[in-house]
Amino acid sequence: MIARRHGTVNKVEWKISLKLFPTVLQWFLNSCLIMLAFILSFLLLKEILEFFKILLIGNSNDYTLILANILLFFLYFEFITMIVKYFKDDYHFPLRYFLYIGITAMVRLIIVDHEHPLDTLIFTLVILILIICYFIINITPLERPKRSQLFSKNEEN
Repeated sequence: MIARRHGTVNKVEWKISLKLFPTVLQWFLNSCLIMLAFILSFLLLKEILEFFKILLIGNSNDYTLILANILLFFLYFEFITMIVKYFKDDYHFPLRYFLYIGITAMVRLIIVDHEHPLDTLIFTLVILILIICYFIINITPLERPKRSQLFSKNEEN
């Protein structure tokens, strides 16, 4: 009878630790994402100042530099938006935001580095692939399917 009790206590402790471990990891991930959001916000503000410096102080007519800075601003903006969406959507990163970021990054890369035609062609093909992926995501249902019976049986035990 004592052995059964001891086994039950170990089983209860194991279940508690299995529930506690993901919670601790989730808190760690959330705190890291909050720190990243503050860093990205700082960099976004720094990019705004840099953009105004180029427009007001610099007598530069280099439009590629201005466009590259605008797109870099949108990259920071999209990352911050993705972090906000992560917390609003119950700790889930929407795949659409990764595609937005990828498309914006590739457009910025084409604007900044357009010296080699083959590289530019490859970058545009990557953008085409990302747009096709975005189209596929838009035609699929938004809600995730319900868990199968296999997973629900394992959770009950």
